[in-house]
Formats: sequence, C-alpha cells, structure tokens
Amino acid sequence: MGRYDLTDAQWERLEPHLPPEKPRTGRPNHSHRRMINGMLWIARSGAPWRDLPERYGTFGTVSSRFYRWRRAGLWQRILEALQARADRQGRVDWSLHFVDSTVVRAHQHAAGARKASGEKGGSTGEALGRSRGGFSTKIHIRAEGLGKPVTFTLTGGEVHDSKAFATLMGTGWIRRLGRGRPRLKPDRPAADKAYSSGVIRSALRRRSITPVIPTKSNERPDPAFDRNAYRERNRVERLINRLKQFRRIATRYEKRAANYLAMITIAAILLWL
Repeated sequence: MGRYDLTDAQWERLEPHLPPEKPRTGRPNHSHRRMINGMLWIARSGAPWRDLPERYGTFGTVSSRFYRWRRAGLWQRILEALQARADRQGRVDWSLHFVDSTVVRAHQHAAGARKASGEKGGSTGEALGRSRGGFSTKIHIRAEGLGKPVTFTLTGGEVHDSKAFATLMGTGWIRRLGRGRPRLKPDRPAADKAYSSGVIRSALRRRSITPVIPTKSNERPDPAFDRNAYRERNRVERLINRLKQFRRIATRYEKRAANYLAMITIAAILLWL
C-alpha cells in the first residue's frame, strides 16, 4: 500500500457508494480503488497528472475518471452519504457550527480557462481574483461542532468573507437515513468579526438561530455573546490546516473552479472516512 492510499477500513466504507466495476454491458472498468488511490496521490503531492506513478495506471485513465465522476456529481453524493451515515450514528454536532475562510494562492497555470458560451467576465466566473496575496481563490467553509466539513464554496480572493455567509448557511443539507426531513440549520454558528453585521444577525434571528459572533469596535456590544463557545472556533481553523495538507488544495492549479471544488470534496470525503 502506498503512502497516500486508502486503508482497508476506509475502502470498506467507500466502496458501496461507487458505481459497479463490471457493468452489464461493455468493457469492465479499471479497479476503482487503484484509480482513487491515484487521485489521492495527485491531491496529496500536488504534482501534475502526467507525473502520476505507473502503479496507479496511465494518467489519462485516472484523470478522465476524476473528471467524469465530477461531471456526474458523484463526489458530492458520496460526501452527502457519509455525512448522513455519521448523523445517524450521532457523530454530527448540530449545537454549534463554525464558519471561516482561507485564501489560497493560485498558480499561474490556473489562469486562462476558456469562457463558456454566454459567460461574462474573465476569471471571476472561475473564482479567481486579486487580493493582498496576489492571484488567489478564497475557500469559504462551514464545519460542524466536531470539526468536520459540512459545506464549502469558492470566490475570488478579494471577496469579503460576509458575502458567502448566506450561501454557507443555505447549503449543506444532511439527509436522514429513513424518515425525516434533511437537516440544515445548526443551533448556533460561531464566526469571527468579519461576519459581524446587522444584516447577518437579523437574518439568523429570523431563522431562530443564535449567533456567536463578536461585535466590532464601532458596534454596540452584544450582551448574549457566548465567549466560551467562541473559543471553540479553533476547530474550523484546524480543519483548514488539515485540508491544506493536500498540496493540490494549498495551491490552486485547476483552471476550472468545479475541478478545484472536486479536489476539496475528495479531501473532505477522506476526513469523513
């Protein structure tokens, strides 16, 4: 087993969510486990697809499998299935969620994606922009109370954190296995001062959600602010550090935002496994 390969326990939990290796018609697929291990090697090492070691197969086969499953939405479905299973086992904490963001430097090869028909603007449609750190992308993420990723979205590096807050709170449904509606809303979200605004606080209170957000120096202090709960926000910062152990995430090489988001989803799947 290679350094970045799936363990037997991880594969046992992941295999039921994958398409059959031997379809009823046509040629059988290459081993799913071998293909996914190749994708993990790329995500961990940050190397180009052409540098994939031969033990994983040809780079064209592994990369085409990655792109084909991304277009089919398979990575997102696997993540949602693992989250649903964890929720059923009581391993998802809904009492306190954490929201944060991180800026990722984009490699020069990330620029130059062809515009889709009818697309306006340049790199903005691919979540690329200019920030203090230069050419970059910003990852916005919401984590559950135990520090595992629930949902994430991408913007250009110059976009303010608060602009993505509504998206993070409006996505990330975790379905119930069996009866019951999918759950979305945590009891309380914890975030730093960048998310402190009257619009955000009012929107949360309308949904009966108690914000754990410190006020800025020019705002009226919130007497209900829970300082002890806010100290737990280090869990989302540690989560971001774990995601950035994948070098293909710590630096963005993908031209398409959808492909970069798929890399983040694969890393999130591994964390849930």
